[in-house]
Amino acid sequence: MTFTTALLLGFIAGATILLGLPIGRVRRPAQTLRVLLTSGAIGVLLFLVWDVLSAAWAPIDGLLSSGRNPAALAGYSLLFLFGLAVGLLSITMFQSMLARRAARASDNLDPSPRRLAIFIAIGIGLHNFAEGLAIGQSAAIGEIGLAVVLVVGFALHNATEGFGIVAPLAGSDRRPSWPFLLLLGLIGGGPTFVGTLVGFTFVSEPLSILFLSLAAGSIVYVILQLVGVVWKFRRHDLVGYGVLAGLVAGFATDAILTAGGA
Repeated sequence: MTFTTALLLGFIAGATILLGLPIGRVRRPAQTLRVLLTSGAIGVLLFLVWDVLSAAWAPIDGLLSSGRNPAALAGYSLLFLFGLAVGLLSITMFQSMLARRAARASDNLDPSPRRLAIFIAIGIGLHNFAEGLAIGQSAAIGEIGLAVVLVVGFALHNATEGFGIVAPLAGSDRRPSWPFLLLLGLIGGGPTFVGTLVGFTFVSEPLSILFLSLAAGSIVYVILQLVGVVWKFRRHDLVGYGVLAGLVAGFATDAILTAGGA
């Protein structure tokens, strides 16, 4: 597979995130829709946490099972913990700084819908960078069929992730502009293309561990924020349905990858 073809596949996989973004411009959607969208995003993100942590831990688990190369085991473990801590705590500290600034201006400490959407896009973008690495590395070693299957699966994932990014924006007082939605798409989907570029250029297991753990930490933070938002609606029955739908969407697309031999 040529370098240009690999980049095209990475672009396609990342661009599908744009499909779900226009829902963020819907004015005053029904509360049921807002709850289902937000809780569905939680379900998708819960799947992504499981997915990325499993992938990041796999090399460490392999070293533990073999009992060999303790230096590599220590290095990979430190990378895993470092990425997880930075992904979770750096966003937490940044949010705390913004909250202190908001406190000086008003009594509202809740994150704005736009800010929360950006945080979600960042977390998903880190995850998608790791997906791009997988596409690029598969293409680089000549596994064309695997690379194509990865693109199909990741494209489906990204299409659902677009809804998750704009869930906090649906029905907000400030209607998001098209340029802002495109910016969210670039933050969330663009790293897939960049990851493909990096993955095709060189294969690096430590880099993959680092970015996967970074993604996991940032997504955990986003999940906590979304839980706080959706719980205010007091529609716990709908939350359960939405989370279940998100989990099913995540595992269904993962099943496509597994069925294809990924």
